[in-house]
Amino acid sequence: MSTSRLPDVTVTVIVHNDAGRLPRAVRSVCRQTHRELEVVISDDHSTDDTPRVARELAAADPRVRYLRLPENSGGCSAPRNRALEISRAPYLMFLDSDDELPEGAVAALLAAHREREIDFAMGAVRRIRVDTGRRSTWMPHLVGERRTLDGVEDDPRLFFEHLATSKMYARAFLDRHALRFPEGIHYEDQLFSAQAYCLAERFTIVPEPVYLWYIAPYVRSDAASISNQRHLIGNVRDRIHVQRLIDAFLAESGHEGLREDKDHKFLKHDFRMYAGDLPYRDEEWLAAFADEVNPYLETLAPGAYARLPRAERVVLQLVRDRRLPEAALAARGLGYGVAPRRLAADADGRVYWGDRVPDTVAARRELDLTELEPDTRPFPGALFRHEITGMARVPGGGARVDLTVRTYDPALRLPVGPQRASLVISPGRRRLTVPFRLDPVRPGVFEGTVRLDLAGARLPLGGFSGVRHPLVRLSGGGRSNQALLLAPLEFPALTARVPYRSGAAPHRVTVEPEGHNPGRLQVRWEPAGVTAALRPLAGRLVPPRLRRAVQLVAGVVR
Repeated sequence: MSTSRLPDVTVTVIVHNDAGRLPRAVRSVCRQTHRELEVVISDDHSTDDTPRVARELAAADPRVRYLRLPENSGGCSAPRNRALEISRAPYLMFLDSDDELPEGAVAALLAAHREREIDFAMGAVRRIRVDTGRRSTWMPHLVGERRTLDGVEDDPRLFFEHLATSKMYARAFLDRHALRFPEGIHYEDQLFSAQAYCLAERFTIVPEPVYLWYIAPYVRSDAASISNQRHLIGNVRDRIHVQRLIDAFLAESGHEGLREDKDHKFLKHDFRMYAGDLPYRDEEWLAAFADEVNPYLETLAPGAYARLPRAERVVLQLVRDRRLPEAALAARGLGYGVAPRRLAADADGRVYWGDRVPDTVAARRELDLTELEPDTRPFPGALFRHEITGMARVPGGGARVDLTVRTYDPALRLPVGPQRASLVISPGRRRLTVPFRLDPVRPGVFEGTVRLDLAGARLPLGGFSGVRHPLVRLSGGGRSNQALLLAPLEFPALTARVPYRSGAAPHRVTVEPEGHNPGRLQVRWEPAGVTAALRPLAGRLVPPRLRRAVQLVAGVVR
């Protein structure tokens, strides 16, 4: 690009102490198919090697400029705003230093602007797991087709897509409304995006991927990004503060009619993230969490609660009622159909979560599970809860572990007496099924011990690398029910080397708690020795059809 010609697009890359990944981000912009652009590296006063790396990138390409803030702001807003002040293009984009732009991102979004007069264009975000490379699309139902909307009222679900980085803004639109990123707060994207959605008269959605978002899930608390530091009560406070700012903006700008949609987004997205962590928090944290969220929950539109799945409404109500240990218990089953340990029924036959009928009208409304038909639904879909109450490695080595399993049958669906059960796990196409017996402890509660010997698992010919979660299968009367198995929240990982196929295919096998979400028991297989070296090579050299044929023959001759 000639230095005398103004660029079409300015892409701001914000960075702080990320010298290692900054070149990848900047080069992803420089590789864009649309060449008439500039890159502003906005450095939030890094103290590592970022300044040197940034200057080298600027020296290598005349389209790259380097801006360094005089002191660290502690957030994303200031470096974006300072870059916006010096940007020269009529269209603006934002990129974080640990992410990338796909090659056609600028061209796709700029084409939408040139097609018609709009305030901003947005596209699909690809999420990439840095540990596995697995790719998925963020909010795919919102970006699946090309469409132009005359304001966010056309589709209020877009409040869920609150990323500022997936959009290209017309500079004139931002200036007309003096729209800048709010400084001195966290979760600035949520407020900025809510304002942009409401102020825009027209914007276009394109289905093409325009942003590559690298996700490092389940990182240590001390290494987590600001948005992932959910273990800090200050993080909860920051998120609620931003929600109150959005609420005030909606009221002041005449968009109060969108409040229920925005409240639903908070419950379904923001609160839901904290809810999944509740089982892993101590009593003091749970009490502080309730202190922060409950006053705000009281301000939300009732219709926002009514739009949630019943399991999420249960957790919310238990938090609001400060039944906090029960809230943590209920949160372990979110999204997985896990039953409560107990159910209570009133004189009218309505069924409620927990061991007592709620005291208030609001609690009875939210904790009412009658619609789930727990006592009449078909047995394969019946609600049970399976928890490990004890586990011990079997003496003598190997990958053998004894598990004490407690099964809760809150709707009393199982007949009186011992129950036939199996532990089922499938590291390949062949299941390992281990039968055991559950004996009655008291009405609705059964317990039994099962020995899981992972040396008996039949792995694929090329070995197996991955994680599987054992299920508990209940059988009786020609019917069966399978449900997940909850592990103790913490226990030391048990690792053993297993010489599968008489030592020809050794693997390291680890039994451990899942450590997030409901906290299932999980088993991890990792090829070891020669298997680890040959498995990737075999995958590249053997054609898929031949691989399937070998697997078929192997299955027959076993």
